Amino acid sequence: MRFCVRAQTLVLVLWITVGIGSVAFAAGEKPSFTPLVIESDATTQHTFMVELALTPEQRQKGLMYRKSMADDHGMLFDYGHEAPIAMWMKNTFIPLDMVFIDRTGVIRHIHKNAIPHDETPIPSRYPVQAVLELNGDITTRLGIKVGDRVRHPVFVGPSQAVPEP
Repeated sequence: MRFCVRAQTLVLVLWITVGIGSVAFAAGEKPSFTPLVIESDATTQHTFMVELALTPEQRQKGLMYRKSMADDHGMLFDYGHEAPIAMWMKNTFIPLDMVFIDRTGVIRHIHKNAIPHDETPIPSRYPVQAVLELNGDITTRLGIKVGDRVRHPVFVGPSQAVPEP
């Protein structure tokens, strides 16, 4: 009987320790970033480190509640297939450029300087696979435009390899 109580206590302590550790890891989890390159022409490339939003939960939260983002960072929302997509700025504190990208990595539409906290839907205008969120006005400053090519492993087609940072 005494052994059974000790075993149950040990299991309970391990369960609580692992549970607390898992919660702490999830709460303090740091995002991982991958390189993404936008080719404006044969000689002009812009490299960003992007956080991926792949799950419905990640896509729903997006960049909400963040107060700032480095100019060479962004978030890539990959939907896995082409479809009309609409984004919004609920609980988003920084203005964003939203770059709508088809499955081959071609930019189809850019919505510039989305207004923080605005819940008005921002449509893709065309079926797209992904949306890249960057700091507001950066597409204008860098000359990024519709028709430019985005290189990242989520897109299909030739030359999607991205150099290591």
